[in-house]
Amino acid sequence: MNPLLQEFNTAPFNTIKEAHYKPAIEAAIKIAKEEINTIVNNTETPTFENTTVALDNSGEKIDRITSIFFNLNSAETNDEIQQIAQEISPWLSEFRNDITLNTALFLKVKTVFENKERFNLNTEQLMLLENQYKSFSRNGADLNDEDKTELRKIDAELSQLSLKFGENLLADGNSFELLLTDEADLAGLPESAKQAAKELANQKEKQGWLFTLDYPSYIPFMTYADNRALRKKLALAFGKKGFQQNEFNNEENVLNIVKLRHKRANLLGYKTHAHFVLEERMAETPEKVLSFSNDLLAKAKPAAKREFENLQSYAKKLDGITELQKWDGAYYSEKLKKELFSLDQELLKPYFKLENVIDGVFEIANRLYDLKFEEISTIDTYHEDVKTYNVTDTSGNFISYFYADFHPRPGKRNGAWMTSYKSQQIVNEKNDRPHVSIVCNFTKPTATKPSLLTFNEVTTLFHEFGHALHGMLANTTYKSLSGTSVSWDFVELPSQVLENWCYEKEALELFAKHYETGETIPMELVTKIKESASFHEGMQTLRQLSFGLLDMQWHAGESPETITSVKSFETNAFSDTQLYPAVAENCMSTAFAHIFQGGYSAGYYSYKWAEVLDADAFEYFQEKGVFNKEVATKFKETVLSKGGTEKPMDLYKRFRGKEPKPDALLKRAGLI
Repeated sequence: MNPLLQEFNTAPFNTIKEAHYKPAIEAAIKIAKEEINTIVNNTETPTFENTTVALDNSGEKIDRITSIFFNLNSAETNDEIQQIAQEISPWLSEFRNDITLNTALFLKVKTVFENKERFNLNTEQLMLLENQYKSFSRNGADLNDEDKTELRKIDAELSQLSLKFGENLLADGNSFELLLTDEADLAGLPESAKQAAKELANQKEKQGWLFTLDYPSYIPFMTYADNRALRKKLALAFGKKGFQQNEFNNEENVLNIVKLRHKRANLLGYKTHAHFVLEERMAETPEKVLSFSNDLLAKAKPAAKREFENLQSYAKKLDGITELQKWDGAYYSEKLKKELFSLDQELLKPYFKLENVIDGVFEIANRLYDLKFEEISTIDTYHEDVKTYNVTDTSGNFISYFYADFHPRPGKRNGAWMTSYKSQQIVNEKNDRPHVSIVCNFTKPTATKPSLLTFNEVTTLFHEFGHALHGMLANTTYKSLSGTSVSWDFVELPSQVLENWCYEKEALELFAKHYETGETIPMELVTKIKESASFHEGMQTLRQLSFGLLDMQWHAGESPETITSVKSFETNAFSDTQLYPAVAENCMSTAFAHIFQGGYSAGYYSYKWAEVLDADAFEYFQEKGVFNKEVATKFKETVLSKGGTEKPMDLYKRFRGKEPKPDALLKRAGLI
């Protein structure tokens, strides 16, 4: 019996074996195709119900199985899972094309779309119909047979290339280890980082202290290690991922992905991949994104240059360093921050025990949105580290299941993300609630200390939890409009706005308690956290903008087939935003998973775009009180619960009463 093909509510992780995936996906594709055939073969006149709703309801099984599989391929992969991913990706790409390139199906959708006035549809129904029609028209439904065949070929290639890109990145990152045997080399490192490195070495049966390119190992080393040569060694290894002359090199993958995306866009009648993508975003055009980015760049660059020169002078005064390098940035920034604000990240960490921060974010969700979280052990997980929770409202109604996976391990990619194992929707008048998960990579507990988070890790947890709230509080009729199924430059609003509570006294007092003494974080530390929030914000803004502009250069250029060198292209793209001397051995693009493996191509700007929204939105909370129930309820009802049922700007204006302006962001960042 294949557990993936049985009826299940929560994902049956305990009974799934690798051997189950391929047959389950094959069978689920077959079921979905039969559902499509039923719609196509229906002899009645196409209506909203028998076509639009039927199509939205189709493919439930394949969606659920693939959501389980692809999250495991990111969070708990192995050679067998990666091999399966390579084999099934072309099947899934082919299946998606079987739908969007199905002429008979498109004609039915088109008929409903052209007669929409007859059906007396509400806003959500109109949005569903419009999205559906565009998903066909924007993905080749109007192409001739020859071009449809070409599109299928491109899509199959792209799905495999992005998988290969991710596998190479993981393998190249995992292949590097820095084993130190002389304790003098650990000078400057906090006790917690040494202890973690010692335990990692022990696990691998090695003597000494082991450091890797996983963030909880890499970041403390780059921030605190006094040994500049070792910082350089680690930084070069980090920056070389996918750019070394080995079997994991990603240069060809990058060039092929970019060329195929461009070719695909041209085939569909768009000037570039960015024009194709942005048509369906709040930003609408590459020109608007570039204008937005360059406007912010003009405001941030003078501040960034001042901050950089100041940091360089500080490093020279402290250690005689004449030219600040990339591997010096975090180290001297931390020292300068400590000097300016008397704020030491290591002083903060004891107040941010992981379990307390989790309780804190739950309590904040309770005060804002009336949610209660109860840890349970009654549903399956894919690893013993994964925690599971039953989420209810204050009346005891079931809202969601919530999974949380917090620590790094081999087979888990770096970074943090939110995913969903089951979408919310209303079926036969029953509100079917979602199953939501967040995955992070936080410092593991050691034999002597619990998992203590850096302040950055605290904001990361809040960020991903903000995405989770967007998924958990979903309250829409149709699954394709539910939760985080919104415009890509709107999806970061709920996540980024929640980060603001990390800086607020009333919120910090709920969870920032010393793990040994239970003492609440002292007021002066809270003040320092707030004061230091805009420290080096010019440099941070420049860095984010540089990634967004690199993404746009890759995807808004008109002739990517002329690009021969990934490194030269990237160097040129960074010319306006570069502060540190270039490093010949390193390349960002070959490890830029957001745009070459994830879904952020022509969309990386959305982090900054959403920051404008989040600063503007949070200003409203600050005016009324950060736990003001009226504002929170309004945010829940106009943004968090609505998913993609209306245009994002309409939802935002209903919450805020006006369009967002960048002033709140610039003020918060100390740039005006």
